[in-house]
Amino acid sequence: MTGMRVAIMQPYFLPYLGYFSLIASADRFVVFDPVQYIRRGWINRNRILKPGGSDSQYIAVPVAKHARTTLIRDIQISADTDWKSKIRAQVDHYRAHAPFYGPAREILDDCLRIDTNRIVELNVHCLRVVCDALKLNLDVVAFHDIQPPIETPQHAGQWALHIADRIGAGSYINPAGGRGIFKPNEFSEKGIKLQFMTNSLTPYSQHNGGNFIAGLSILDVLMFNSIDETRSKIVDDSVVTS
Repeated sequence: MTGMRVAIMQPYFLPYLGYFSLIASADRFVVFDPVQYIRRGWINRNRILKPGGSDSQYIAVPVAKHARTTLIRDIQISADTDWKSKIRAQVDHYRAHAPFYGPAREILDDCLRIDTNRIVELNVHCLRVVCDALKLNLDVVAFHDIQPPIETPQHAGQWALHIADRIGAGSYINPAGGRGIFKPNEFSEKGIKLQFMTNSLTPYSQHNGGNFIAGLSILDVLMFNSIDETRSKIVDDSVVTS
């Protein structure tokens, strides 16, 4: 058993702070995309504040038409709309009341600078841009690059088991909300420590009269917190337990 810690998640678009806490807790992060794309999930959209701050709105990357059974890794970005300009316009209202609008907007612009028609490539690029800005280590590997291929699991919790075992991890870290899908004895038999992470998502001022809306995209956190403050929330507000 090695000391390497691995975490595995589907590639979300500009995800919430807890996603980055998971990245920060791991030595290697596996982008998991061999499963069916689900509409109205987090693969191609996330939430930011609406103007006025009383509610949230979605920022989204439009995807091309596809079969219902299409896997995440095969989802293409639609070329029919200027979605990048729309997202930029949606965040413009932060300019009036977010103290760190400038740096956050630069990060967003870097995220949108990539030219690709693959949603997974876009999302991984965004993760790299944000992690670089926050000085978080991101040793990322795509599921399809793991060789030899992972055997088909008998139940959902075995995806993580087989991946962690194949890449030689000593521990696997998962968000606490997914605890129920795992069989701890399967991990112990392989000599892999099964751990779970929780994040407190401590409220911060969104300059909206105290009506804090939790779980928004990392963009919202960056609008109202400095780079150092955001990094502290990611690293210090998370707890990993067995």
